[in-house]
Amino acid sequence: MYLIFDTETTGLPRSYTAPISDTNNWPRCVQIAWQLHDKFGKIIEHNNFLIYPENFNIPYEAEQLHGISTTLAQEKGIPLKEALLEFNQALKKATFIVGQNVGFDINIIGCEFYREKIQNNLSQIPILDTCTETTAQLLKLPGGRGGKFKLPTLSELHYFLFEENFNEAHNATADVEATTRCFFELIRTNVFNAEELKETTEYLVEFKQKNPEKIKPLGLKHLNLKQESEKLSKKSSENKEVNTAQFQNENIDVSNLTFSHLHNHTQFSVLQSTISVKDLANAAYENKMPAVAITDHANMMGAFQFVNAIANVNDKISANNLNAKENNLPEQDLIKAIIGCEFYVCENHLDKSKKDNGYQIVLLAKNKNGYHNLAKLSSIAYTKGFYYVPRIDKGLIEQYKEDIIVLSGNLYGEIANKILNVGENQAEEALLWWKNAFNDDFYIEIMRHNQEDEERVNPVLIKFAKKHHIKIVATNNIYYINKEDANAHDILLCVKDAEKQSTPIGRGRGYRYGLPNQEYYFKSSDQMKMVFADIPEAILNTKEIVDKIEPFSLSRKVLLPKFEIPTFFINTDKSDDANEVENNYLKYLTYEGAKKRYENLSEEIKERIEFELEIIKKTGYPGYFLIVQDFISAARNMGVSVGPGRGSAAGSVVAYCLGITNIDPLKYDLLFERFLNPDRVSLPDIDIDFDDEGRSLVMNYVIEKYGSNQVAQIITYGSMAAKSSIRDTARVLDLPLFEADKIAKLIPNIDLASIFNLPEEKLKAKLRNDELDRVRTLKELSEANDLKAQTINQAIRLEGSLRNTGIHACGVIITPEDITNFVPIATAKDSELNVTQFDNSVVESAGLLKMDFLGLKTLTLIKDTIKLIKYRHNITLTPDEFPIDDIKTYELFQRGETVGIFQYESVGMQKYLKELKPTTFADLIAMNALYRPGPLEYIPSFIKRKNGEEPIAYDFEACEEYLKETYGITVYQEQVMLLSQKLASFTKGDADVLRKAMGKKDRPVLDKMKPKFISQAKENGFEEKTLEKIWKDWEAFASYAFNKSHSTCYAWVAYQTAYLKAHYPAEYMAAVLSNNMHDIKQVTFFMEECRRMGLLVLGPDVNESYYKFTVNEQNAIRFGIGAIKGVGEAAVNTIVENRKDGKYKSVFDLAKRIDLRAANKKAFDNLVCAGALDGFKETHRAQYFFTEADGITFLEKVLRFAAKYQENKNSAQVSLFGESSDVQIAEPIIPQCEEWHTMEKLSKEKEVVGIYISGHPLDDYKHEIKHFCSHSLEQLKDLTVLVGKNGSVGGIITSIEHRTSKNGKGWAIFTLEGYDEQIELRIYNEDYLKFRHFLIPNNFVFIRFSVKDGWINAEGKKTDPRFQFLSVQYLQDVLTNFAKKLVLQMAINDINLDLVKDLQTLFSKEKGDNTLQFEILETEKTRKEIPVLYNLNDEVTENTDEELNEIMQEISEIEEITIITKLTLSSRKMKIKITNTLLDQLQKMNVSFKLN
Repeated sequence: MYLIFDTETTGLPRSYTAPISDTNNWPRCVQIAWQLHDKFGKIIEHNNFLIYPENFNIPYEAEQLHGISTTLAQEKGIPLKEALLEFNQALKKATFIVGQNVGFDINIIGCEFYREKIQNNLSQIPILDTCTETTAQLLKLPGGRGGKFKLPTLSELHYFLFEENFNEAHNATADVEATTRCFFELIRTNVFNAEELKETTEYLVEFKQKNPEKIKPLGLKHLNLKQESEKLSKKSSENKEVNTAQFQNENIDVSNLTFSHLHNHTQFSVLQSTISVKDLANAAYENKMPAVAITDHANMMGAFQFVNAIANVNDKISANNLNAKENNLPEQDLIKAIIGCEFYVCENHLDKSKKDNGYQIVLLAKNKNGYHNLAKLSSIAYTKGFYYVPRIDKGLIEQYKEDIIVLSGNLYGEIANKILNVGENQAEEALLWWKNAFNDDFYIEIMRHNQEDEERVNPVLIKFAKKHHIKIVATNNIYYINKEDANAHDILLCVKDAEKQSTPIGRGRGYRYGLPNQEYYFKSSDQMKMVFADIPEAILNTKEIVDKIEPFSLSRKVLLPKFEIPTFFINTDKSDDANEVENNYLKYLTYEGAKKRYENLSEEIKERIEFELEIIKKTGYPGYFLIVQDFISAARNMGVSVGPGRGSAAGSVVAYCLGITNIDPLKYDLLFERFLNPDRVSLPDIDIDFDDEGRSLVMNYVIEKYGSNQVAQIITYGSMAAKSSIRDTARVLDLPLFEADKIAKLIPNIDLASIFNLPEEKLKAKLRNDELDRVRTLKELSEANDLKAQTINQAIRLEGSLRNTGIHACGVIITPEDITNFVPIATAKDSELNVTQFDNSVVESAGLLKMDFLGLKTLTLIKDTIKLIKYRHNITLTPDEFPIDDIKTYELFQRGETVGIFQYESVGMQKYLKELKPTTFADLIAMNALYRPGPLEYIPSFIKRKNGEEPIAYDFEACEEYLKETYGITVYQEQVMLLSQKLASFTKGDADVLRKAMGKKDRPVLDKMKPKFISQAKENGFEEKTLEKIWKDWEAFASYAFNKSHSTCYAWVAYQTAYLKAHYPAEYMAAVLSNNMHDIKQVTFFMEECRRMGLLVLGPDVNESYYKFTVNEQNAIRFGIGAIKGVGEAAVNTIVENRKDGKYKSVFDLAKRIDLRAANKKAFDNLVCAGALDGFKETHRAQYFFTEADGITFLEKVLRFAAKYQENKNSAQVSLFGESSDVQIAEPIIPQCEEWHTMEKLSKEKEVVGIYISGHPLDDYKHEIKHFCSHSLEQLKDLTVLVGKNGSVGGIITSIEHRTSKNGKGWAIFTLEGYDEQIELRIYNEDYLKFRHFLIPNNFVFIRFSVKDGWINAEGKKTDPRFQFLSVQYLQDVLTNFAKKLVLQMAINDINLDLVKDLQTLFSKEKGDNTLQFEILETEKTRKEIPVLYNLNDEVTENTDEELNEIMQEISEIEEITIITKLTLSSRKMKIKITNTLLDQLQKMNVSFKLN
């Protein structure tokens, strides 16, 4: 007998794994239905009972699902015990229990049996379920867990088996009938096998005979429970009105009440709200609300910005109130900023064994202490409670409840949710916990968004409020400001869940999350009063909450962590004051360092040190310097490369003496006050560069020293920029991708708000003409009535929305104690450290000490080069000891050969360096400062003055002292500061204020300082007219003037790289390649530079290569194996380690010796393809992949052989004579096959490395490309500049797709690849028919093209320019077809008899019909002398007293070549054949030539 049954319940359990004895976990049964059938499907009995709800009610959500209301169950239900006894009788007859996901129903009924203490055999009867992996495989519905198929619902299974919809799901009788039908059909179709049914195979045959056709429904009539409930609901509708009389008070005049919104989400509720904190503050201001709260989901990221936004609004109110007071007008109250958070409150925040997102409860901070408690809760929610969402529990709330107000929350709040889903009794129990915990600080939220579920919940909440004397408060759950933003908000929710907006809102498969209506906006006070007119107390109580709030600021002074002073110093220091001890220890360390830094500690140096120490003491930052010097000292001790400094910190002599920086500020006139202004105290900012690999070591040191609870990284907020908002919106609205891309490409580097809000004149000032045209097109598109217009207009609303969070690249926070005592923290997936919830823009204002730990790749590059030099030459170099006057290094700069040189490698910089011919370090500092937007225009004048082509002039002789090194041009901010002190007697503090004001164009400060500058300078004897000119020049240039401290530091790093490149080019370029090995484009670029330098770059070799690029004994660069895909570090390590015993003799020797667990087959495959095994001359690449009759490749045989060899070796079998037996295993026979052709070899290299190593497919056609291709492929990426022009390109076809259009015409899309670029081209219509035979992968083609203007489409808009194919031919035919004349260009002095004979011999071998011509050139070399000054003690000479330094001078000569005479001669007799062989030979002979 098969007993098929189903239940309907009051909801779902909290835990599906709880025992049935946990009666609080399992919901109540409200309906049970069953059918009893014999083994051939004949019905024996059927029953259906509604259960009378005794001491519980049926929640709204459950009623929505199955239609059984509490009223219906009370009217038509029978007692539970009676139903259970009936069911128990059916159980006694059953052989199997059958159902759809029947385990749930068994637990429900089992728990009801347990409650009623009825003995039963439910647990002993075997189960047959129609919802299993078997039926999942049958339906094959995608999207299940772990890549499996989804388990089918009853409706899905029913439709699959019978092709009929089953719409009455969630009515137990209908579900039982459908389940019965499905079950017997599954038996009939042998889905259930005989073993599962405990029958024989004969039974299945007999069952099919008795049921030859698909199982028919029984035809039982089912009561429509939803309709029955609605009938009863209508009958009692007159009693449905909520009795709010207990709240109504005739003395309350709603019109005079103030209202404040207390439940608001901002963009910091990531992808759930469109409201910025500024918008929220402005909305409160515009609606004249006395307060407004921020209650984001689980986080407090927006708290600081929110308080600032309210402060800004209050400044506006205060200004308005002054005017109002003067005009006797009413004044507006200042707005209170209420900081809150909507927490996810679960049962146990540490339990991550099951998903429990908990209930959403709103907590508001009464004061600063309450804020800190919220910060603690939010921090714990992320750091300890995060599981799907950040969670806390009631235990934590009890611990941190002081000075907190609680609102009961929305429909996902505990009380409302239990009313809807569990029952009123449980909801009331929950309410009492909150009341007991918070007393008068607990309020029941009443929301009215015009929803049926709220209408069901609110009367119960009001009843509870009356019964337990709890105040109610009116709120609106706000996610957007204006009602018209509802659609944009819905799109945002779709972006969050990666859904289409067309997917209907609902629960379950085929539905998406969304708000039920458009009422979740920032309603005005009058709107809220109207909605709650019947319960004015709900409005009045918002004022009570606001009155409990004490305004507070989140800004504070920066708190420094305590630095541990060594015991030896504390014992010797006599001071009792801890701050004084810090200052004394800093002074001690400074002077100890000064003794090492300076041979002679002059009075000037001491004076500067004392000045700086006094300022540090005055500003209270000795601890800051001690902390920084401590971890920098630790870094150096750990072998981490530390930069010489960066930014204004390099201006501090104290920092230099402490080893924080490595540039002497006195030598280069770097100013301390640029770093720490003595007149205006602000936190100094020391940014430190570490080598990439060492940065994490320093971070770990800091964490270990101060504790992980005191160190955190800084969060970053990723927002939707203009183009991403277009693309995200288009994805949600289902706008085709190509249309979205077209719209995105119309947007210049400006936000959508500016595009659509700025007047035309301002847009013209911001944009180029072509950008302006695109913007106009964008505006036109937005005014249409189609999906594109909708996309643009909704994207405007979404622009700026917070999309995700990340980690600041280098910022680290260190606090004096647990960081959560100061700010809330969160976790980040890319960091083991916690992150602050406040971002970089506010952390300092929030009182946190921020350090920037920067990873500088160049330091790693220098470190790697020095390691290679040590390995190859056994020379230990120290970068800080490189001579600053090295001629070879300056010659490299003078030639502009700065590819790979830090800060100086751009093409523009190279051009200027060639013109400048730098000879001193000061030149390099200046060029580093000048080469940026703004001062770039001063470079030509700087170069001319340096080279004596333009006079050097000073406004006053007094200016020469500070402007001499830059040839009279103001380049640095420090020069402005020094000159203001010298000319106008400005204090150091005033000079820094002037610098800042000029940099920021702070007009009020400048207007105030100008008279002071002029008058004080006049008193010093300087003429007013010239002073006015100087001031005007400063104003024009100072905003561009650069920080000399920073420029000096980075110029020194650049000099170090140039020194290494000049003296150890192979080692340096190997390190450059290693540091870019995962950026294939960069590797290609630097390999080209190696070729230019005459450095050979060899492919990888298992007998020479390491993980990174290295230099071999022949001074050639050897490719790093780490650059090969699929060959991990472990594989490289085992190859290198075992190579120490001798080079590998063959592939067999390699495989036998290395660890095959580290180097697997994939690694071997890729090593072969990259050419790393080419050194084994007995094998070539094709052989490794050759498959013989047994279907196994040779490489696989090698690996099996090696594995067997190692297995035998490791088994340590011992012979009779006590020696290990040397079992001989035959090496596999190397198969004989043809080698791969060049193209296949190169394509495999590119596949595993990303670039061609042993050559380039186009190398054979370099002359064709150089002389006959007018454009590079890169130029074709922007066709707009080529409209109306013809051109030609060449390349290799790497991929091709032939397609057919809707009208049946063929077309193709193919990729054409050049040396270091590629482009995708499309060919249509007649062009396709004419040239399709050329479109084959690996074909080398030469394409002549024309670019035509775009078509005018139906909307009157011009389409993109058209690429038209004029001709296509093979690249190998180009020389034959187009090369008509060879022109040799020869200097008259280079012509000799040997050269003539060599040319004659060459041309005699290449006879043909092409013309030969000679251009004989007479040239003149001019030499230009440039003095190079340097000190004997290796110090730079500028800004030093010549009497105190012994000066040496050398003359550097620069050669320039000019053509004086050119003679053209055509050969009358000799005709040649222009071939690649001929041209290659001419190149080898260093003969210049051109074609045609």
